[in-house]
Amino acid sequence: MNKIMFYINAIHDGGAERVMVNLAKYFSDNDYDTILVTSFRDKWEYPLASKVRRISLEDTEIQQSRIKRNASRINKLRTLCKAEKPDILVSFMEEPNFRAILATTGLPVKTLVSVRNDPNKEYAGKMGLIVGKILLPMADGCVFQTSDAQRWFPVKLQKKSKIIYNAVKEDFYYVERKPVRGEIVTCGRLTEQKNHAMLIDAFARVKKKYPFATLKIYGEGDLRKELQKQIFDLNLDDNVFLMGATNNVERVLETADLFVLSSDYEGMPNALMEAMAVGVPCISTDCPCGGPRDLLGDNSTNKLVQCGNVNQMADSICNYFENKEDGAKEKKMSLSFKPEKINRMWENFVLEIIG
Repeated sequence: MNKIMFYINAIHDGGAERVMVNLAKYFSDNDYDTILVTSFRDKWEYPLASKVRRISLEDTEIQQSRIKRNASRINKLRTLCKAEKPDILVSFMEEPNFRAILATTGLPVKTLVSVRNDPNKEYAGKMGLIVGKILLPMADGCVFQTSDAQRWFPVKLQKKSKIIYNAVKEDFYYVERKPVRGEIVTCGRLTEQKNHAMLIDAFARVKKKYPFATLKIYGEGDLRKELQKQIFDLNLDDNVFLMGATNNVERVLETADLFVLSSDYEGMPNALMEAMAVGVPCISTDCPCGGPRDLLGDNSTNKLVQCGNVNQMADSICNYFENKEDGAKEKKMSLSFKPEKINRMWENFVLEIIG
């Protein structure tokens, strides 16, 4: 039996974290000895499949300088790899990626890293360039989500990499839509990256023309207070709602009339993919590193909005209410990232690296 170990900082929030949890379930269901390792535990976490062993490097997140924190986690991860002897260590995100490479140096453990966001953001600065251009090519393989992201890295890494979309759970494909007229939904952490502030500003203009419209924002984050104040200042209390985090996105999308993504940058946005799988009409910023454009298609000019462009976002939403597309195009395109296809691509690549 092959042993696979997954590593990420936490599994309490975010699309990459959910993808790893789902991948761990797939491998455990297919008779791999599967371990999921996080740097620390959190109060709320995505539920794991029963056959996935859960290990944390720290019981609670330690507060140290970046150098000390990384040195400590690399050492703990290396000790764990020596004890568990996995055939392969799969890591997501910048810090877990370089920790995985350094922790397995000299050990008979293959490393498969994955870039889950725009490299210009995730690997910014001098240290980011060192990690992205020097350390990551030392891995045995890499999974990218878009060709734009792949091209950012050295040819050495590109040659041993594959582009694999995220898989969307089968449940989303079988949701029976019951859209509520004018209900706009978005899902994402309340952070600068997701730029909910721009969406709220755009919605204020939409409401003047379509007063029945509502905007429900699902997610938690540091900007909750600022966003709530923005909603209050724009007199949108009866139309815009910060719904908090949810573990039942299928039910959220069931009643959505329209899904909107307003991010300034993304990897391959899970929230957008899940909405497409349900068959919800979608609008997104045309953000780097190309994920929404790959998903919706180059010809989706009425669905792709320039990052930060409030007027264009408002116009696109109004255009939807005027023309009322049914989401059939999104549903059809979503078939390319059904779990069976995507999970098999991951497994084939893992087996190729293990040899």
